[in-house]
Order: sequence, then C-alpha cells, then structure tokens
Amino acid sequence: MTDLLVRRARLPGHADLQDVVVRDGRIAVVATSGTHLPEPAAGSDEVVDVEGQLVLPGLIDAHCHVDKTLWSGPWVPHSAGPRLVDRIANERTRRTDLGLPSPEYAAALLRHMATLGTTRVRTHTDVDPGLGVAGIESVAKAAAAVEGLIDVEQVAFPQDGVIRRPGTVELLEAALDAGATTLGGIDPAGVDDDPLGQLDALFEIAARRGASIDIHLHDTGSLGAWQFGLVAQRTVANGLQGKVALSHADAIGTVPHTERLRLIDLLAESGVALVTAAVYDVPVPSVLELAERGVTLAAGSDGIRDLWGPYGNGDMIERAMHIAYRNGVRRDEDIELALDCATHGAARLLGLESYGLVPGAPADLVVVPSRTPVEAVVSRPTRSLVIKNGRVVARDGQLVAV
Repeated sequence: MTDLLVRRARLPGHADLQDVVVRDGRIAVVATSGTHLPEPAAGSDEVVDVEGQLVLPGLIDAHCHVDKTLWSGPWVPHSAGPRLVDRIANERTRRTDLGLPSPEYAAALLRHMATLGTTRVRTHTDVDPGLGVAGIESVAKAAAAVEGLIDVEQVAFPQDGVIRRPGTVELLEAALDAGATTLGGIDPAGVDDDPLGQLDALFEIAARRGASIDIHLHDTGSLGAWQFGLVAQRTVANGLQGKVALSHADAIGTVPHTERLRLIDLLAESGVALVTAAVYDVPVPSVLELAERGVTLAAGSDGIRDLWGPYGNGDMIERAMHIAYRNGVRRDEDIELALDCATHGAARLLGLESYGLVPGAPADLVVVPSRTPVEAVVSRPTRSLVIKNGRVVARDGQLVAV
C-alpha cells in the first residue's frame, strides 16, 4: 500500500505538532514536526499537511442498527405508539412493505458515517422467525459495498425476544454461521418474561462458539438491577470477562445512589461493559463514576432514521456531545471522557488489539478543524479529512475516489 505522511498534526496529549508516517496501512512513526522523517516511498505523492488541525483516531459507533435504516430512501412519517412493545410490533408490520432490511439503504448510511470519521461500527441486526438470517445477509452485502471505507461487525439481535419466539435460539446460532460475531439479547425479564431461560441460552452458545454478547437492557429499577447480577454471574462463570456488554442499561440511572455504585462495581469486577446512546429521556450512565471505577463505557448512535424514530445522523462526535450534555459535565477533562466513549472505550468494548494514534495501530485518522478534542465535541465541525487504513477516503464531508 502507498505510504502516507501526515504533517503538522495536532494530536491529543502532545504539546507540539506531530508528523505521522503511515506504512502498509498502519502508523509507523509519530514524531515532533520538523524532526527528520523518511519521506514516502519513491513515486508517491501521498503527503498531507493538515496545518495544525486536530487529528483523532478513527471514530467507532459501537451500537447502531443499520439494517433498520431508511437512509437515502423516501421520508416515512413515524407511526408507532410510545411503548417499546408498540415500536417492535410496528416495525414487524411495516418493514416488508418498506423494503427492509435494505442493503442499499444500509450502504448509503455507512458511506455517510464514513464521511463523518466513523471507521468501524458494531451494528445490531434483527434475527427472528419472520426474517431468518436475511438481515445478516443484507448487512453483509452493504458491508461489502463499503469495504475500505468502514469496518462492520454484526450482532445477531433478537428484537422480538428469544424465548417467546420459538426457533429464535436456533436462528441466533445460524446467524453466527452467517457471519455475525456477537449474540444479542433484549430485556430477558421485560420482553421474554424468562430471564434465566434467555440468559442461559445466550451464554451457552457464546461459551461454546467463542462469541461475544451484547444485551439490550431497558428494564429499569430493581428488575433491571437484578438482571445486572444475572449477567455478571454468568460472565464470570463462563470465562467471558471482557466479551459481554449491556446496552442502554437503563437501571443504572433509575436506582438509588448506593445501589448504582454497587452495580457499577459489579460490572467492573465481572468485566462487563456498558454502551450508551444518550437517547430521548432515558437516563445516561455517569461517565465520571464509570471511569473512576474502571468500567468500559462505549457509545453508539442506536437507531438512525428508521421505524423507531426519525432522529439520528451517525455523527459520533455529535453523539459524544449528547453524552457530555446529558451528563451535565463542563470541564474539559470530563467532556473528553464522553469522546472516549466513541474512541478508546469503544475499541476496548470491541476487543481491538491495536487502536489509536500510536505506532502499530491501523492508520484510521480523522482530521478536524479544531484546536482540542473538547472544542471538536462542542462545535462538531465538518471533518476535513478521513483516513482509513492509510488512504484518504473523505475530504470536507464528501467521499473521494479511492
């Protein structure tokens, strides 16, 4: 792969501007600008002077649903009722008529996300008796269409429950055969009314197949808190520390303070991560408490312009702003914790062995016309450049030919 030299980059944690040398799609050298660095390979014109702009590692959307999106399609007014069960039923009724899941819509959204600096996503793809694994196959087609722009990891997601829909357990395992790497779950108590049955099924498959687990847990209060314990116990018992996450985890913001800290410590001890999208009026986990107690916190867009809601644009810097704002934090170091949810925190959730602005890491870079990471979160400017695996793939918010 052609070498790339990024000159005069403002990197977080560095007082002086830095030059970044890329070889074979990975960062080879990071050194203070003005020091002697080898030029790119003979005949290469891949030299980019970013003139003091901020460079961030490639952004990661750790929780989205690209199989559900209507992005690039006609506008569809929202028609679901207010409850979770209403939205599930509405989607099941309308998705076929709207051509969902659509690999074209999903690919269009992924391309848009790439222009915003997202270089990797974990997307939850519906798997149920009505669809089978068609959603997994559809997203795989979309991922193939955007290869080189953005990496896509799929979660086999039982949106309508696991136990209450016979055949779903078998379909989840079939989804792993079809390319998913993570097993999803949803409200073992609130949706399935069988928390032990759902969790035992998921953990049995995950332990046997070496898969990760990422469970939507919307149940609040003591019911949700009880399920935290069930998940933590099974994580440790199956040796899956670092491979299990709770998405949304609404109970964390709906229990008393002392109970909240107990739950956070339980997650830290069992190696279970949290994923937030800071959506609507749902309580948002505390970035300060989780960081202090050593829990991995990642972030995602959740739904983006789909039958669940008209909102969302796939911008992970904007998502970091929502997390910071909903946390009520104002200090730079605290706002940076929110941005970490879309960078290093998300990388830890996904188990990436190498990530960041360090030698050896994949050369996934986002150039932002800001002076600090916090200024980027607050102003959310158009991304000047997006570099994926050492290649410039977007300039000023537009994809370029690669």
